[in-house]
This record gives sequence, C-alpha cells and structure tokens, in this order.
Amino acid sequence: MSTFRVDDKVSDYIVRSCTPPDEVVAGLVRRTAEVGELYEMMTPVEEAALLTLIARITGATTVVEVGTFTGLSALSFARGMPADGRVITCDVTQEWLEIAREYWQRAGVEDKIEFRLGPARKTLATLAETVRADIVFVDADKASYPHYYAGAVPLLRSGGLLILDNVLLKGTVVDPSNAGGELQQYVAEIMDSVNEQLAADDRFDTVMLSIGDGEHHAQEMRPR
Repeated sequence: MSTFRVDDKVSDYIVRSCTPPDEVVAGLVRRTAEVGELYEMMTPVEEAALLTLIARITGATTVVEVGTFTGLSALSFARGMPADGRVITCDVTQEWLEIAREYWQRAGVEDKIEFRLGPARKTLATLAETVRADIVFVDADKASYPHYYAGAVPLLRSGGLLILDNVLLKGTVVDPSNAGGELQQYVAEIMDSVNEQLAADDRFDTVMLSIGDGEHHAQEMRPR
C-alpha cells in the first residue's frame, strides 16, 4: 500500500512489519479499490496507522482534515482520540461520502467525525473563527497546498501539528523539470516551493518523513 515505492520488496516488508489492519480498515481498502484508478488517493495503511498513533500520543481532541475521499485518514485519527474528540473533515465532493460513513460507523467512530462540503479555503477560514486544532492534516488538491498551508496556520493551537501529505509527489519534487507533462511539472514546482517555505518558517519545527508519498510534519512553536 505504500504510494512512494523506491523498492517494492522493502516497501512490502515495511507494511508486513506493522500491526496488520483490522477487518474494518481492510474492508475499506478493498471497497476503495473498487472506485478504480482514484484508489491511489487513499492513505496507505501504514500511514493510516501512524495517524492513529500521532492522535493518541499527542492527546489530540480536535483534528481538521482537508480532503476526505473514502474516509480512511479521518477514521484513523478518530480511533486515536478520546470519546469527546472530533475530526472535522472537508471536501468539495460528496461522491465517496457514503463509503466513508459506512466504515466510520463500522469502526464505531461516526459520532466523532463531522463532514463539511465546500472549498477548503472557505472552510478553513470559517473554522479559524472558532476552532483551535491540535492537528491539521492536508491531503487534497496539490496545486492548492500554498492556500491550505496559509489557511491552516490560524487554526492551530500553540504546539499544534500541521501535516502535509504527498509532499514527495513520487520523487518529482527533487527535479520538477523531469516530472512529466506541463501540469505535473507545475504541481511539482508548487510542492517543492511549499516544502522549502515550511522548512524555513520560523513559526514551526519541521521534519519530513518518507512514509507513503512523503509527509511534512510541522509543530507550531509560537506562544499564544
């Protein structure tokens, strides 16, 4: 399930060395595979397990997610949160929401997850008026990451965690000129710029992980 595979054997070994997904997650993986080539948009299972651990370790009670798809990452966060925790997840489409809600219910976390329909930039701006999030997780339209980055910062509590997903774009960020077509090159250039800006942002302590297609983790360190 790793998205970014430098070596298939090593990647498969990593997945086998994690706690195996339970039947709910395995079922959601199989169900998502039925949507066709968009299946690749789903959070890899080893990354999903990491999100649960992060929520549990940080004691997160509020998570905001940009990009819902079939709901695995929202489910993963919710599983690591206390009974009164909530995940606010947003997307521009409800196309896969029925799948997501079915598996949220199976996992017993449906009451923790709130779905909001609409452009994420507008949703983030609205939430910033009332919400202070422990974690903001971004896994959506890659060309819009600069806007999501900017919109996420006002949402974070002091010490909160911003996680940007797919920041390696299968390695194309290293040399965007070799990303393929014009669109792929354009998106790779944007992601490379976001990665550079986040690493230099003195409001955060950052680390990039090569799990999945790459995650950029940034902890907000300014006192509020």
